Amino acid sequence: MVYEHADDTVPYGVLTGDTLFIGDVGRPDLLASIGFTRDELADKLYDSLHTKLLPSPMPPGCSPATAPARRAARTCRPRPSRRSANSEATTTRCSLPTRRPSSISSPRASHRHGLLRLRRHPQPQGTSAARRDLDADGADAGRGREQGRPRRLLLDGRDPEEFARGHLAGSINVGLNGRYAEFAGSVVPSDADIVLVVDEGFEIEARNRLARIGFDKVVGYLAQPLRVMVENPGMVEQASRLTRSEYEERAAALDNLQIVDVRNPGEHALGSLAGATLIPVGQVPSMVDQLDPNRPTVVFCAGGYRSSVAASVLRQAGFSDVSDIIGGYSAWLPAEANA
Repeated sequence: MVYEHADDTVPYGVLTGDTLFIGDVGRPDLLASIGFTRDELADKLYDSLHTKLLPSPMPPGCSPATAPARRAARTCRPRPSRRSANSEATTTRCSLPTRRPSSISSPRASHRHGLLRLRRHPQPQGTSAARRDLDADGADAGRGREQGRPRRLLLDGRDPEEFARGHLAGSINVGLNGRYAEFAGSVVPSDADIVLVVDEGFEIEARNRLARIGFDKVVGYLAQPLRVMVENPGMVEQASRLTRSEYEERAAALDNLQIVDVRNPGEHALGSLAGATLIPVGQVPSMVDQLDPNRPTVVFCAGGYRSSVAASVLRQAGFSDVSDIIGGYSAWLPAEANA
């Protein structure tokens, strides 16, 4: 509850976190990865709704205060909206576990890591925390493996186009201009020592966005990455990105082309490329064994952001011929659909 003045008895507003959304309630399954049953979690959600939120004094404003809601930039109103947020808010305790949609996506690996970190009450990291400049040797992605220490991982936060033109071998590309923390948390091992590769001046932003999901093992950032790549051409690779016509030419010429759709199941159900295997981007690290690293591989998503993430993960895993599609599946949709 948010109070405008210290002695107010009626709250000014309420921030409901991941418990109450606009037109929906939260997911009662994310803590299942650390030992709770579905019924126990549904009980907790029911109690949060019926013993805390609904009986509380009615504030003039109610905000979910969670990332998707902030992006939507919407506000729900007092009692009518809160009570009609979803039929689950007024359902019975015993029926709540069965009312969640069956199509809901599986929790990402970062959920488990973040939940465990939150239960240990980590200290927040301020913007004044010390930064460590690393040179090419210090940023070596293979360093530490032979000593049994957590591996050092290069996380390149530049846009996919810049990444494709040149990056240090072994880097994973998660663009800082996109859903950086979400997808980094989906594909980066939680025990990795992270080295940031970002444009100058964005090091603290990248580190803090990772810290918010519990990924706080950032050992430093690569100072002047473009200069490092120019001076160390043997450490640099380029990424193959195909236009729609280039992809179609390649698909016609290669009988053994491996096509991977890294969108969500709901997107895939609305249409996909012929012969594509569905592996949502967050599941690529755990399902990489289902793909053949020796076959030429093309990865695509809706627009080209997630496919760059997934393609970089496959290259790091040893796939020798990986491309992704510029513009993603949207390149096959009518122009009015992309307007």
